[in-house]
Amino acid sequence: MPNIRHILETRVSAAMAAAYPEAAGAPAIVQASADSRFGDYQANGAMALAKRLGQKPHDVAGRVVEQLKGDAQVSDMADVPPPVGPGFINFRLRPKWIEHRLGEINRVKPEGEGRPSGERPGDEDRLGVEPAAESETVVVDYSAPNLAKEMHVGHLRSTIIGDALVRMLDFAGHRPVKQNHVGDWGTQFGMITAYFDSETRGLDQRTDVIASWQGVHVKDFEELYRRAKRLFDENPKFAAAAREYVVRLQGGDSEIKRRWEHLKYNSLWHCNQVYKRLGVYFANEDFRGESAYNDVLPDIVKTLADKGMLTESEGAQCVFLQSEIRNPKSEMPSGKPLFANKDGDPLPLIVQKSDEGYLYSTTDLAAIAFRTGCLPEIRNPKSQIRNETSPKASRILYVVDARQALHFQMVFECAYQAGFAKRGEHDLVHVAFGTMMDENGRPFKTREGGTVKLMDLLDEAERRARDLVDQKQTDLSRRDPNGPDGQAGLSDEERRDIARKVGIGAVKYADLSQNRTSDYVFSWDKMLSLQGNTAPYMQYAYARVRSIFRKGEHDEAETRRDAAPIPVPEAAEAALGKAILQFPETLDRALADYRPNILAAYLYDLAQAFTAFYDACPVLKSDEPTRTHRLKLCDLTARVMHRGLDLLGIETAERM
Repeated sequence: MPNIRHILETRVSAAMAAAYPEAAGAPAIVQASADSRFGDYQANGAMALAKRLGQKPHDVAGRVVEQLKGDAQVSDMADVPPPVGPGFINFRLRPKWIEHRLGEINRVKPEGEGRPSGERPGDEDRLGVEPAAESETVVVDYSAPNLAKEMHVGHLRSTIIGDALVRMLDFAGHRPVKQNHVGDWGTQFGMITAYFDSETRGLDQRTDVIASWQGVHVKDFEELYRRAKRLFDENPKFAAAAREYVVRLQGGDSEIKRRWEHLKYNSLWHCNQVYKRLGVYFANEDFRGESAYNDVLPDIVKTLADKGMLTESEGAQCVFLQSEIRNPKSEMPSGKPLFANKDGDPLPLIVQKSDEGYLYSTTDLAAIAFRTGCLPEIRNPKSQIRNETSPKASRILYVVDARQALHFQMVFECAYQAGFAKRGEHDLVHVAFGTMMDENGRPFKTREGGTVKLMDLLDEAERRARDLVDQKQTDLSRRDPNGPDGQAGLSDEERRDIARKVGIGAVKYADLSQNRTSDYVFSWDKMLSLQGNTAPYMQYAYARVRSIFRKGEHDEAETRRDAAPIPVPEAAEAALGKAILQFPETLDRALADYRPNILAAYLYDLAQAFTAFYDACPVLKSDEPTRTHRLKLCDLTARVMHRGLDLLGIETAERM
């Protein structure tokens, strides 16, 4: 069954079309009510429709309500009172409908039972989320660290936002294709190789540092890069040597390529250790860095030239994007510039430097053409980048810092004009995000002003979480040495596992619970608090629900065997039931805006609704059948929380 919001939008749109046939297709604009006194859902489309028709909004809303009252599906689902205010149409869900719907989503299909079209293995407990009617192939480009350096906090947001979007897209029934466009090519590799060859003996000879090229650790590559960069900037002779190494690498020199591959392997190994800590997983085929597109870059530039889109400027090949593609025979661009500086001068998208080197923009264009399956003819027969191996995505999401907005606007427009993507067929989206700030409102740094390594941040998170777990266990033991629900007396291994889940979860949730487009302040105290919208609060709420089943010695599986209605006679029960039923539409909203924080906010509201229910409605002390009904509500709450947190990439603990 479609989610509540979708059902109401469909029925309101039909009612508007029936009341005003001349305005068929007008949006219903349905959302959950901000004030429950007026109802559970509200439709605001009548006001926009009234403006379009030149009539009074309240009168238009009244006619729509009359149509809705004659709709059997709506009447079965909700009460529709007369419109209020200028033209708000409210809906109050009927208790019987809530009870039946809760029963439907409660039942978990036994293994082997047939599943509807579009449902995949492992989808037995979908909690009301229907697979997408039209499944899309969606490329998600995220994380993308530069190799030969340790990952730092600047990589956190792209990595975990991208991972959450992949998880949500997959659960919603789409086909996400992970792409980690690592920075594995360029001048820095020439600098490192040249410096290593000339200065190896001057480095610290610790066993884990430079004993041989094969012994270089990623930390040492980073130190090599710092020293090489300094020498590159100060010594023209060394700079020339570094560039020569790059030329040799690009030319396929076997020794230089072997070193580059070793450097790349070591760097990716380090990245995978960080990803493992974060619970983010990339298969080997998900890593497709800049180097993967080298063979096709000449063909990308040739295509732009053939289409008359290139202009030479100071020896570089540039695209000056305009509202119209110019005539290939014209010498100067024609049409209105789409991008200009503050003085009104057209801004170029440079695709080839005067020394014939390529830029990020060229590689990004090649990646788009490959991902959409719109590559031009590739002249290099050895190229692995071909339309035959393309994922042929209809959507490509770039989870990249908001400061790259102009770059992506220009690259996307160039891709459309060049035919590397087709308007209306391929959706290119920059999923921009803000910056992590310290408590003084400055970019997050170490005390010395350096970049915070991601591994160090995660170590600190787990250490602080372990202190929190130990303190809570001490408090529980003092109150009741036996633990009222088996919580006290956790082993050291259990505490370590909980601290890992809480610490890593706290870092991730503190980020994902923010609007991704905003900067946010990183605060250890806030993110590790057991109060408020934090991971520890959410994880504790989940563990609290699970403790009810342990205390009552009740098997959760028993509550999931049938689809019988779940009565919700008490106000707190009904509120919790309605919150549970909003999970599917919340996932829709989060994906529509690519905003994991929408899901995080919903889970927090659900946890609060459960707390209110638990305080008002005894569970284990209730008589049957109320006891079973309330246990089902508890189990549904835990299942939604577990699934929702998992979609955010956050683990839960059965005990805390």
